[in-house]
Amino acid sequence: MSFISKWAGLLGLLAVLVVGDQIRINRPGHKYRLTVEVTTPDGIKAGSGVLAVVPDRNYNRGGRTTMRGEAVFVDLGQSKNLVALLAHRQDAKLDFDDINYVALRAYGAARGNRVSFNDIHRQTGVVPVQADLVPVLVSFGDPKDPKTARLVAGDHAEAVLGEGYAIRGITVEVVPNGFWPVDFGGALGKPVTRGIDAKLPWLAAPGDPAATALQAAGLPAGGEAREAFARK
Repeated sequence: MSFISKWAGLLGLLAVLVVGDQIRINRPGHKYRLTVEVTTPDGIKAGSGVLAVVPDRNYNRGGRTTMRGEAVFVDLGQSKNLVALLAHRQDAKLDFDDINYVALRAYGAARGNRVSFNDIHRQTGVVPVQADLVPVLVSFGDPKDPKTARLVAGDHAEAVLGEGYAIRGITVEVVPNGFWPVDFGGALGKPVTRGIDAKLPWLAAPGDPAATALQAAGLPAGGEAREAFARK
């Protein structure tokens, strides 16, 4: 074997190891589908999105578990909508990390026993999301205008959405991880849901329109405001 061939082989092996390690680091620990159902005068309307939870496997994120995915947008018809944000309200602030553990805690509550993070991908069936696990819900009078956001109470949705509207239920279901990063659908695995920018076009605008939306809904808005709507 020539000197050049030897080094080419070593460089090829190194490249394989680097790529393999990046896949190990960035592959989701589990994925789950978050579904929101709303009773309306025209029947039940639903929206859902697949979210990916990525544990920190080498502390390159400061030891923080992260999320990929977007808020769930439900088109209710009659120019009405409901959006389940990637955030929970915690006293006077928003918590952007609890969304990572919604599936874990929902399955634990439904099973009546603790489910470990390493076992969550093995769970099956659809389970309800209730009480403190329910994410922040908002509605936009005009989806093109972040200043029209209004906070929706899970048990009094009609106060914002109108008579005949109510939250029917919110559920989670663990879905196959697939072969990240080629989890494009089908046998390759469920891809993370994207497309919120088309429904809330101001998200792509300059400045901090996400903070404007949160403030309009009476919610605290900080530097992480956009994380309530979308995570890379």
